[in-house]
Amino acid sequence: MKRELDACQLIERSIQKKYRKELWTPFITAVKRYELIQAGDRVAVCISGGKDSMLLAKLVQLLRRYSDVPFEAKYLVMDPGYSPANRQRIEDNARRLNIPVEIFETDVFDVANGAVKNPCYLCARMRRGHLYSRAQAMGCNKIALGHHFNDVIETTVMAMFYGAQLQGMMPKVHSANFPGMELIRPLYCVHEEDIIAWRRYNGLEFLQCACRFTEGISQSGDGVGESKRQEIKQLLKTLRRDNPDIEKSVFNAIHAVSIDTFPGWKSRGQDHTFLEWYDARNWEK
Repeated sequence: MKRELDACQLIERSIQKKYRKELWTPFITAVKRYELIQAGDRVAVCISGGKDSMLLAKLVQLLRRYSDVPFEAKYLVMDPGYSPANRQRIEDNARRLNIPVEIFETDVFDVANGAVKNPCYLCARMRRGHLYSRAQAMGCNKIALGHHFNDVIETTVMAMFYGAQLQGMMPKVHSANFPGMELIRPLYCVHEEDIIAWRRYNGLEFLQCACRFTEGISQSGDGVGESKRQEIKQLLKTLRRDNPDIEKSVFNAIHAVSIDTFPGWKSRGQDHTFLEWYDARNWEK
């Protein structure tokens, strides 16, 4: 007789079979293309309780099981001030997915929501600092975050429209404040719509967003509220009607930037201008 699979095994099978092309393959592609995980790494997978970070944790767990590259993984949950119901949902989902999470508490929500300006920026900065600190104390050299393909595109467009700069989201970054630590984004090539499809297929209910500020978005009626990221998400959705590959084009563009066509750029914190090389270049060749 065939052995009946339990709930977690069925979820794992959906990643490796039904959604292999959409989830497992682009995950492996990013890990290899950007050299995100090497032998001997100790990776702290940071779980917020949402669909992206929960899937990331499961993918990393499967990678450890099947990869020839030996590395260790810790599954880290920072409680920034979740409601009891949201905290319970994270714990329940972790058990369902068989992810051995380690939870620690902070007062990030209280501090960030007391800020007059830029509460989201302050919240993100504080959360990342706490995660780096905790992961380093656990002996990890990397933290893995659940930013996906669509986050990369939206960040790039937001920076151009509202930040007046061409700036992308890197697949990995060395920490400036925690020596020896690195941030990696293994979902870099995974599309959000495929994560949503996987979640629905398995009947999983993750946190949408537990912070107090973004509760206003769901109550605004237009799905935008005061969030510029949601505004850009809606814009890209509209543009996809005429050009289904528009996000792919943006993604490819940030991998093929032609510096020779830009009048100015910034590298390692220093501003540069085309005048530095313009007169010295032999345009005949």
